[in-house]
Amino acid sequence: MTAALAELGVDAEPAVWDADVDWARFDLVVLRSTWDYAERRDAFLAWARSLPRVLNPLSVLEWNTDKQRYLTDLAAAGVPVVPTGFVAPGEALHAPAGPFVVKPAISAGGRSSARFEAGEDEAARSLVARIHADGRTAMVQPYLGDVEETDLVFIDGAYSHALHRRVPLPAAGDREVFYLDEELRPAQAGEQERAVAEAALATVPGELLYGRVDLVDGVVLELEVAEPSLYLKFGVGAAERFARAIVGCLGSGSL
Repeated sequence: MTAALAELGVDAEPAVWDADVDWARFDLVVLRSTWDYAERRDAFLAWARSLPRVLNPLSVLEWNTDKQRYLTDLAAAGVPVVPTGFVAPGEALHAPAGPFVVKPAISAGGRSSARFEAGEDEAARSLVARIHADGRTAMVQPYLGDVEETDLVFIDGAYSHALHRRVPLPAAGDREVFYLDEELRPAQAGEQERAVAEAALATVPGELLYGRVDLVDGVVLELEVAEPSLYLKFGVGAAERFARAIVGCLGSGSL
């Protein structure tokens, strides 16, 4: 991205969000891969709040970094989402009858997440207890199997490109890596998939520079408008479109 921005006359510099940086010297901060925020969400949002200007904007970050908040809003708006239950600290897990997934409502990279078979209630409760010990709410969803998502990427409010992505979720106790491996291949989003993605994005409380909607069989699995991978190489001209959108924000002061 820095090269694409340089071609448009913009001097861009990568920086780590919690590093000792003079953020006031930047006209704009565009979030990209702040994937360690989940365990320090309060500090992350306080940092974002301190910035002169950040995209996506603070209202979006506050909303989207809490899966309970945004999934509840999507469901209330009639957007099809994967059925999800929430178990707040102090509440007990009532395990589903079939295979299921447990993860924190504030999470990134699939950390503290695992799948369980029917009857593995005690192992699931152990994970829920660890999530609660961190002060986070746990969420429970049906395990959809080793499925392939269709991920739709939007830039400056417009559909840009799509890809198929498979991220195998480990069983409890199997995880040995910080981030899960991904299997990626190009995709063409269908009309119905685009309609669902656009309906999901329409619920976001703020204008968007970028966004990604992850679908499984036309149902929203994740809405990523805080710090998603945009997989720009899967869209012809996507990096250039993203750079032009950033330049447009700098020039207009919008968003």
